[in-house]
Amino acid sequence: MTRLFVFGTALLVVYLTSCANNAKTSMQQKQQITEEFTQITKLLRDSGFALDMAKNQDAAYYKAQGQPAPDFLPLNEATGTVEKSVKEEKIAISITAFYALECAMGALMEQEGGTPFGWLNKIHTNQLDASEVLLLNCFANATWKAGQPFCGLERITCDGFVSLVFLPETEINKVRDQVSAAADKVIEAMQDVKDASKENQWQKLKVLLQDKSFALEVAQHMEAAYYRAKQQAVPAFLKPGEDTATITKSSKEEKIAINIAGFYALECGLSYLATAHQKLPSAVLQSIVNDTIDAKDKKLFERFANATWKAGQPFRGIDRITRDVFIPFDMLLKAEQEKDWVQVKAAAEKLLQSLKK
Repeated sequence: MTRLFVFGTALLVVYLTSCANNAKTSMQQKQQITEEFTQITKLLRDSGFALDMAKNQDAAYYKAQGQPAPDFLPLNEATGTVEKSVKEEKIAISITAFYALECAMGALMEQEGGTPFGWLNKIHTNQLDASEVLLLNCFANATWKAGQPFCGLERITCDGFVSLVFLPETEINKVRDQVSAAADKVIEAMQDVKDASKENQWQKLKVLLQDKSFALEVAQHMEAAYYRAKQQAVPAFLKPGEDTATITKSSKEEKIAINIAGFYALECGLSYLATAHQKLPSAVLQSIVNDTIDAKDKKLFERFANATWKAGQPFRGIDRITRDVFIPFDMLLKAEQEKDWVQVKAAAEKLLQSLKK
């Protein structure tokens, strides 16, 4: 009996020591995650790093095409300007959560099954669990970030332009409200296919994604939802004259905005994996660079990249949403999905180098 008692006591000590060590390791992991996202946030808000990252991404695109990379900013673009439609920019600013919604639904379906309409209904009726809400929030934050440099590079220094892990609850609620508003509008437009096959529902979403009139309707609905959430009167979506008005933009800033979307996709994907699965950003980045990343995580990053790419297209011109490749991620050919991976991997290499400094 005495021997059994001693043996049992020894086992208990080993168990408690193991628990204490595991708790210490977990605490250290969380602290390191926080420290790395602090570094990443500083880079997110650094206009010099934004330029370097955009150059890096542009070069990666041409390399993947087997072409030499041209000068990132020819003399005429370094100080030049472009004229943009006020109406199209207004649509682009307000519609980003629609693209987040589409790409996030595909990720949820890949993880848990279901149909596009089924997930729209779950979002509409608030039936998501915490991890599902987190995924939607990360996609919405990614597409919002992708739009900010198009509005002006100085916007990346605003208080809310930080890694999602540092956003206060009030700001996260705003993100959630935008996704819910997008779901409300899309579910209304998909009533005619609610009982159709998954394939037919994706086909309907493709039609909606490429429809310029629907884009305007979604943008108007999203802006109205924003003001209602703040309990403010909803202004006219376009002021008199804005329907045909133009605005002057910096060619340099637009070039940066076009090329940096993959970085925002990468950062928001890291935020999701760190929050949902306690994965260390630097470890995930290393796995991307080494091509050892888990297949499902790779696919998730590709979805994030596709979402941020989509968010930038209306800023460049609303006609770009009518192109053959502007379709649900799950309808893309494998070769097109791999283009998204090229951007994620290039951004990961650049970010990992910066974290090691």
